[in-house]
Amino acid sequence: MDAAVVNPGLRRVVRLVAFLNLAYFGIEFAVALAIGSVSLFADSVDFLEDASVNLLILAALGWSLKNRARVGMALAGILLIPAIATLWTAWEKFNVPVAPEPGLLTLTGAGACIVNFACAYMLARYRTHGGSLTRAAFLSSRNDVLANIAIMAAGLVTAFLWRSAWPDLIVGLGIAAMNADAAREVWSAAREEHALARA
Repeated sequence: MDAAVVNPGLRRVVRLVAFLNLAYFGIEFAVALAIGSVSLFADSVDFLEDASVNLLILAALGWSLKNRARVGMALAGILLIPAIATLWTAWEKFNVPVAPEPGLLTLTGAGACIVNFACAYMLARYRTHGGSLTRAAFLSSRNDVLANIAIMAAGLVTAFLWRSAWPDLIVGLGIAAMNADAAREVWSAAREEHALARA
């Protein structure tokens, strides 16, 4: 029997990760709107996407390999949503290039980094369980830690070196690119699972 079906630890971790992502989405989204940050907006949408992904994983863990592969393919599409939202927000910011408040940008990025590191750490031991589903959750949290470090760097650069909207814009576009690459990896893993299920 598939380990994902019988492993209660995985279910607990996925449930907790979904809750943490949903909670921090609200915080980061509010700050992003308040200071006009593209990178925080992109990351907040990513938190909402991660919460959705983990809730879908929780629902699908007991399903057959074929059905989990199908959900994995759907998750690959979901991973693209933050990238598209970021591009739209970046375009609007490009037209009104006002630098976000660097202190709140750095502090909010640091909080997001702590949350995502905790999620990635909890998911790391299960990243090979449940195929593309748990791989999607782990990859997303891992990428988000890197994105959050970049957000903090953008805040520090804006505060001390270059009072401009560009550091925030560049990081926001980088987050979009990482989400697109994660979507590609999850799609590939789900396709392999689907082929195995049909064999």
